[in-house]
Amino acid sequence: MKTTPLHTIHTDLKAKMAEFAGYDMPIQYEGVIAEHEWTRSSAGLFDVSHMGQVTLQGPGVVEFLEKLTPSSIAPMKEGRAKYTVLTNEDGGMVDDLIITRKGDQEFFLVINAGCKDKDIAWMNKHLPSDVTLTHHEDRALVALQGPKAEQIVRDVLEIDMAGTPYMAIKEHGPCFVSRLGYTGEDGFEISVPEGDAETLWNKLMAHDAVKSVGLAARDSLRLDMGYPLYGHDIDATTSPVEADIVWIMGRQDNKGFIGNERVLKELQDGPARIRVGIELTGKGVAREGAEIFSTEGQKIGVLTSGGFSPSLKKAIGQGYIDPLFKKDNTEVVVQVRGRDIAAKVTALPFVQARTKASVKKAA
Repeated sequence: MKTTPLHTIHTDLKAKMAEFAGYDMPIQYEGVIAEHEWTRSSAGLFDVSHMGQVTLQGPGVVEFLEKLTPSSIAPMKEGRAKYTVLTNEDGGMVDDLIITRKGDQEFFLVINAGCKDKDIAWMNKHLPSDVTLTHHEDRALVALQGPKAEQIVRDVLEIDMAGTPYMAIKEHGPCFVSRLGYTGEDGFEISVPEGDAETLWNKLMAHDAVKSVGLAARDSLRLDMGYPLYGHDIDATTSPVEADIVWIMGRQDNKGFIGNERVLKELQDGPARIRVGIELTGKGVAREGAEIFSTEGQKIGVLTSGGFSPSLKKAIGQGYIDPLFKKDNTEVVVQVRGRDIAAKVTALPFVQARTKASVKKAA
C-alpha cells in the first residue's frame, strides 16, 4: 500500500490503520463518536494527503474545463473555488472535485484519491495543446475543520483568514490555504510541500483545541451534511440531475460539456431516480445496499450510504428512490437483513452547515 508523508505520525499515535484508495490511512484514533463530536465543537485535524492535487494552466484552460464539467468556469473570480464534477460521454460522473482559480489562465484541482489515475488519464485524453497538466505528487494536504479553526490558523500559522469567504483560497509562499471542507464546519484545507507536512501537523496538534481525526469520523461528518461520496452515492452511471446537485451548473450558461445530451434532457423531463436523505424512525441502523420500500411494499430504491449520526443520535442515510416518493416526510420502509425498519424521506442536509455568519458560501 501507498503511504502519505504523515504515515509515521499516525502509527506513533497508535491510530487504527486500514487500506483506503490504495493507501494505508488512519481510520480512527480515540474513537469515531469522540472524534466526530470534537470536530463539531472544537477543531479536528485530518490527513487527506492521499487526495490528488493538479494544476491546469494555459490559454485554453477555461474552455477545457467547461468541456470537462457542466459548470460555468469563465465567471469564476481569482482566488475562488467551486465544487463540480467531471462528466463522461453518457452524462455520468468520472469524479467530483474542487476547482480553484489561481489566475487568469491557471486552476488548481483537488480530486479523489481513488480516482486520481483515471481522472488524470481522462483529462490527458481531452487535453488541448495549449493547456498543460501538472500532477503535484510532491505535496501533502491536511484539513483543519471545526468552529475554532480560524482562530487556530491565526494563532499557530500566523495567517489571518478572517476576511476570506467560504470556497476561497489564500497563498502564503508554498502554502495554499483554502476555506472549505467536507464536514459542514468552518475550516481549511492546507496544501504544503510534502517535506513540510510533519512540521505543519505537529504545530497544529500542539494547540489545545486540536485533535487528530480519522477517516471514519470524516465519513460520519459528511453524511450529516448529505454530501455524496464518490464510488458510493455517485459514480460513472449517475448524472448530476439524479444526484440532485444541479446547482453546480449555476445559470446553465455552459451547455457544451461532455455528456450534455443526457443531463440537459433530465433537466427538462426529470430523472428516473433522485438522491434523497433517509432518516430511520424505527430501531436499527441501515448501511449501503439496504433496499427501500413504500409502505405498501413496493421497492422504490436503495441506500448508497448509511450509519449512525453522533450529531443527531439517530440512524441516517442517503440513497436513490423513485421521484414520486421524494417529498419530505414521506414514510418508507428500509429492509435490513430481512427486517423492516420504519423510515422517512428527509431533506438534505440533515445538519445545517455551521460556518460563521460572516462566512458566505460562494455560488
